[in-house]
Formats: sequence, C-alpha cells, structure tokens
Amino acid sequence: MDQIASGMDGRRNFLRLLAAAGFGGAAVLRAVAGQVVKEIHELKPGEFTWHPERAPTGPVAVVVSIPDQRVHVYRNGVRIAVSTCSTGKPGHETPTGVFTVLEKDKHHHSSTYNNAPMPNMNRLTWSGVALHAGNLPGYPASHGCVRLPMEFSERLFGVTHVGTPVIIAGGHHDPAEVVHPGLVLGQYAEHEFEDVVAKLKGKSVPSTDHADNPTPPTSVLISRADQRAFVLESGKIVAEGVATIRDPHVPLGSHVFILSDTHDEQRGLAWHAIGHHAEQASGFARPEEDVIRRVGADPGVVEAMKARMHPGMVLVMTDMPAHPDTRTGHDFVVMTQEGA
Repeated sequence: MDQIASGMDGRRNFLRLLAAAGFGGAAVLRAVAGQVVKEIHELKPGEFTWHPERAPTGPVAVVVSIPDQRVHVYRNGVRIAVSTCSTGKPGHETPTGVFTVLEKDKHHHSSTYNNAPMPNMNRLTWSGVALHAGNLPGYPASHGCVRLPMEFSERLFGVTHVGTPVIIAGGHHDPAEVVHPGLVLGQYAEHEFEDVVAKLKGKSVPSTDHADNPTPPTSVLISRADQRAFVLESGKIVAEGVATIRDPHVPLGSHVFILSDTHDEQRGLAWHAIGHHAEQASGFARPEEDVIRRVGADPGVVEAMKARMHPGMVLVMTDMPAHPDTRTGHDFVVMTQEGA
C-alpha cells in the first residue's frame, strides 16, 4: 500500500480529471488505487497501459522494476504508463542502477546476437544494455536488455530523449515533489532568484530527436563515497569538484532528482525525486528535501550546473564511488549491481 499511497500524491492532475468527470472524494481515491493495482500487478505478458493525458508535458523518467518485471513511465512526476517487460535471465542479469539514454535507434540490429532486430532501441550502456521491443514470455529471458511489447516500445521511443533517466532497481518510490529554497548544491541570495528564473526561461526539455537537440541534456552526479561532484553535458564531464556533505558518515541513499521548474512562492527550484534500491522492494529512504540540503559543491560545479540547467536536468545522489566500475568512459552510469 505504501507505493500506491505515494503514487496518489504524484497523480494530482489525474485526480483533477476524475473530479471534473464527476467523481468525488473517496470515489476518486478508490478509482486511482484500483487503477494503480491493475497497472502494477494484473497486466499479462505483452500488456501495457498508456495514459499520456495524465501529464501531457514535462520531463520523462523511466523505472524498470526487476522483481515485478514492469516498466513505469513518469512524466512531470506523474505515472503515465506501465508495461510488462522481460529482463536478463540467470547468468545474463540486467544490471541495476541509474542510467541515461545514450543513443536512440528505431531500426537497430544487434552486433552481438546474429544481427537480431532490436526495434525502438534506447541504449543504456555502450556494452549492450538497452530498452527495446522483444519477446515477453512472462519471466526474465533476455541477455541483459529490457524487452518491451512492440507497441509500447514505439510509444516510449516517442517520449524519450538522449539523457532521459532510466532507473533499474529492485524497488522504488513514486516521484515526490521537492522544492529547494535555493539552487541545489549551493545557496543563493534572494535577489539572485530572478537570475535563476531568467536562465530557465525559454529553455525546454531536450528534444526527443537526438539528432537535433537544441537543449543539450545535463546530468549531475554526487558521490558520497568520493565526496565528489560531476556535471555532465551530453554525457561528457564539463565540471568536477569537491562535494561538501553534512554528516558524511550518514548515508545519502540512492536518489534521482529531475528538475521541473522554478517555484515562485518558495523562490526555489522544484524537483521530482525518486528514491530507489538495488534489492529492497520497500523500507528505504524517500528523497526528502533534507537529503539535498545536506549537499554542497565547489563554486565551479555550481556555476556549471546553473549555466546549463533546463527542465529535465538530472541530479543523481549515490553512496557509491564514482570510479570506472560505476561510471565508464563518457557513459552516465551508476551501477549498484553489475549484470553478467
């Protein structure tokens, strides 16, 4: 019930639609709870739901639940779709962690497995892990990729961009709205809020067509183990420095924050935050505002982040080290558990 309840907070737009259609109070909650239960538990292999009207615009995040064999799609913090999937079989397990889409190819073929077709491919690692259409027998059966129903893969391909965050985990929380009264990783004086608003004004979520992307996707990685901060633009490190973490002996947990917009009333930045865990299905920390209040960074990192911020900018916090085992080459990958 925890996951269902937390999802209700994130689906405020959907609740408004139901209310406008004549549903009231308890009826709305029952309708949403029933729909969520069906989406998570009752879909048969190859089935999916798709409700883009719940959040027509905004940044997209994808969560793959390995235990449930489900893919959840969130837009602007609202779940708009759930699909069945098939992840890696024993000996070829799909790695868990935080990834961003590195490449998109609608008509991709495997260079490893006999030129096998991999339609609507969203690449997550250069070593071969991707989201793509494929056979769904109802259990983990792939060589490490995440197989999707064909029609769902087409729709997902149409809403992702290079840089879209993809979390592969044992458990996760639905997105929670977090407003930070300042720029995350650094405070600013009140008069600087207008400067932050001006930098975001006119910027859009990166284009779904990676060949023509007027907004280069930006990602920020904070490692508690290394006490380092990295700013990446289009997957390449453009700034790096010390991350100052209050109570550094206390874990941050695993969190992904996705920038939504400015919050005029609180004069800060509004984020949608997702907490996740490699193995646990529940019982791990939610990405509350206290987490981001604990973290600061070198001025150079903050300035690089401020100059590049855009709706959909991704901030990842991890307790793991940021070395080649967790982030390789210019990939943006934070692996919490490696696949075969």
